[in-house]
Amino acid sequence: MQELPFSSRHIGPRPEEAKAMLHKLGLGSLEELVEQAVPNAIRLHRPLQLPKAVSEGAALHELHNMMEQNRLHKSFIGQGYYGTFVPSVILRNLFENPAWYTAYTPYQAEISQGRLEMLFNFQTLVCELTGLPIAAASLLDEATSLAEANAVAVRFSRNKKTAISVFGELHPQTLAVAQTRAETQGYEIGLESEITDKTAAIVLPWPDTKGRFVDHSDVIKKAKAKGALVIVVADPLALTIMEAPALWGADMVVGSMQRFGVPMGFGGPHAGYLAVSEALTRMIPGRIVGQSIDTKGRVAYRLALQTREQHIRRDKATSNICTAQALLANMATAFAVWHGPEGLQAIANRVHDLASRFGDSVKDAGFALAGDHYFDCVTVNVAGKADELQQKAESDGRLIRVIDKDTVSINFDELSDEEDAKALAKLFGATLSDKAPSKLLGKKRDGSFLSQPFFHAVQSETEMMRFLRRLADKDLALDRAMIPLGSCTMKLNAAAEMMPLSWPKVANLHPFAPKTDSRGYQQLISELEKWLCEITGFSAISFQPNSGAQGEYTGLLAIRRYHDKNGEHNRNICLIPASAHGTNPASAHMAGMEVVVVDCLGDGDVDVEDLRKKAVEHKDNLAALMITYPSTHGVYEESIKEICKIIHENGGQVYFDGANLNALVALARPADVGADVCHMNLHKTFAIPHGGGGPGVGPIGVSKHLEPFVPGHALFSTSHAVSAAPFGSASILTITWMYIRMMGAEGLKLATENAILNANYIAEQLSAAYPILYKGKRGRVAHECIVDTRVLKDNYGITVDDVAKRLIDYGFHAPTMSFPVPGTLMIEPTESEPKSEIDRLCNALLAISEEAKKVGEGVWPKDDNPLVNAPHVLADTIDDNWSHAYSRKIAALPDPAQDPADKYWPPVSRIDNVAGDRHLICSCPPLSNYR
Repeated sequence: MQELPFSSRHIGPRPEEAKAMLHKLGLGSLEELVEQAVPNAIRLHRPLQLPKAVSEGAALHELHNMMEQNRLHKSFIGQGYYGTFVPSVILRNLFENPAWYTAYTPYQAEISQGRLEMLFNFQTLVCELTGLPIAAASLLDEATSLAEANAVAVRFSRNKKTAISVFGELHPQTLAVAQTRAETQGYEIGLESEITDKTAAIVLPWPDTKGRFVDHSDVIKKAKAKGALVIVVADPLALTIMEAPALWGADMVVGSMQRFGVPMGFGGPHAGYLAVSEALTRMIPGRIVGQSIDTKGRVAYRLALQTREQHIRRDKATSNICTAQALLANMATAFAVWHGPEGLQAIANRVHDLASRFGDSVKDAGFALAGDHYFDCVTVNVAGKADELQQKAESDGRLIRVIDKDTVSINFDELSDEEDAKALAKLFGATLSDKAPSKLLGKKRDGSFLSQPFFHAVQSETEMMRFLRRLADKDLALDRAMIPLGSCTMKLNAAAEMMPLSWPKVANLHPFAPKTDSRGYQQLISELEKWLCEITGFSAISFQPNSGAQGEYTGLLAIRRYHDKNGEHNRNICLIPASAHGTNPASAHMAGMEVVVVDCLGDGDVDVEDLRKKAVEHKDNLAALMITYPSTHGVYEESIKEICKIIHENGGQVYFDGANLNALVALARPADVGADVCHMNLHKTFAIPHGGGGPGVGPIGVSKHLEPFVPGHALFSTSHAVSAAPFGSASILTITWMYIRMMGAEGLKLATENAILNANYIAEQLSAAYPILYKGKRGRVAHECIVDTRVLKDNYGITVDDVAKRLIDYGFHAPTMSFPVPGTLMIEPTESEPKSEIDRLCNALLAISEEAKKVGEGVWPKDDNPLVNAPHVLADTIDDNWSHAYSRKIAALPDPAQDPADKYWPPVSRIDNVAGDRHLICSCPPLSNYR
């Protein structure tokens, strides 16, 4: 029997179900629907030129052979990336577990308690390492974490201080990203420069890129005297045995948690970290998990403070962070829980012992070391023999770092062993010392490190397995039910797409390994670039941005640099429709542009006349238009080509927000429509999972004239790097490669058509109870629709929050709430959901409408009904003191067709957000008397 194509596994509705859904819409075919929904003027009237689709087995075999070209020398390169062993219990039960990797960002906190608790533990871990009271719940990498910290320092001075001074040598990629950000945000970075009244902060590497610890006490005193903040870039493994930086003056500490059990993955994804002092709490960027209580006083976690602040403050936002690195932060936390404080310190002490003994032996052999104090990295002056030593090491199966012809660094890590140290010493004609004194600088930690109970609760694999299962069971992820979030594209993340991530030659390659070691990755990236160029119509792709918002920033940088090259430095106006994603104005602000808002019409379309007026008004200074297509209102605007033409006629470039690319693939191409640059959310359209809030990948496609202005990398050039690694989160590009390879041109087109079908079917099913706010000229929506729940508020006093929380009782994650229109739900079913699940969602929303009517009719009191009390937890439902005006069954099993055995029970009832912000608790306090 012939194997079914992968597309039939990926796409939810069976052919007969699609036919029934089309019949409901009064249509006879998918093509007829597409003709009504998608303007003919933008249609791609030819098949995509992609390789013919292959089966799962064939694609895995092909990718495996490709990645086998990678060579795995044992890495001693360091420079921010280290060999680490992912404990098998974490690999299987977290990293490879869809309960963890298919979850969405925890905006519906009641059904996200497991990952929120783990991220709260991550913040606790970072606070313990740094000695500071507040930490964010993961940033993109070390380099962007430092860039964010620098911006915090400038804002803290109320923009009166515009200089950052670096004392010591940062990793080149970290410095390069910080310099890119500084250029667009109006402050300067100086190296070893004088501290003046204009200095917002000093930056101190701990250790530096050559592994050295330097006594910074004098420069810290000078900084404090001038009112400058102290930012420390710290290695977290070193901090397990060294005194916390806050104790010697740090106001902020940043770094990467990669070496806490997260594979190198040729550069990512990895969780960055950022911790701050109490005074900077309200300025910290990114996500913060805070502790609050639910309606019954139970401890509950939720996102606090600046969470998605760009959607509120827009061009006044201080950061455009949207996708972070939650899955990787949770892996790092699990690593710390698994090892406990003693285990982490044992790893650190063993690594330091190897480095110390190696350093002493090389020094005894007559070589000069770069410094006397170090943790795991020994930098040696080799008098012109760097290349020779590198070749000898490589022939012996090891990679060392060449800094210049006279200098090499050897970085030990968790995977380094005695034989490695002996062999490396032998390279220098030395014999490894049996013992060596500590080379650390300053005080060592006392015994109170990580005293919190959860860092001591796991002793066996049985306990660890159950710990991870307990947390996963608290959450509602895509492995349980549909997550119909508009604009977020929660589609299938197929097992075959995910499997390669665990392959050693995908997971364990250093991003700065020689090109001869990364031939598999080079081929994969080259093929993926070719395919994405064909899909989008652009001439080149940069894979460096490691989130969608980072892609926005990168695309705008390319536009800015293009104008500068043409001598038009004055072009700084960015037109953005009022309906745009909040990251758009935030990214424009970060790129140094001034935002001018363009009005939208009553039907949700961009007001073309207002756009024309503002483009002409600002024609001398117009830099760009940022536009999402299909629109944020879920409609294919007929005037998109005219809009692009207006911008070009007035000297601007068109930035195309690719958040809704899921509705275009194989039907239309952004470059053909008129876009100059576009980011692609690979974690949306191209099947990379959301991971509970990250990772993401946001590569940009550019037209030919913008190619010279895409980001370079510090390893190859100094050309405006935006991420620490040359190709961003390279390892998860394998997911998108697998998706496109298995789908092929026909499968991709069918996926887009079914995404449009599912959305229009939902709009039709719900239209009797809820107005559908926006439709195209022929009455069709795109791949998502906005359902107006304000009718329930107007008629019965039931809010959109009530609807969202009641959906939990029906076993659903709520759609996107109140964006882009307050009081509404934006629903995107994707192509992956079967008709049965789509019907279940529609039935739940229709039933909620009927429940709201009962409130309006007085059947249930306005202050005591299943909607305002939702969600209902098991403990409350079985409580002997049930006193509500409705039954327990209505509370907990509102869908009569639901099997009680399949019931998802939220762990907490509705959470008090105000209480959590009023009394901000973002980490677990240490228990000095524990054990």
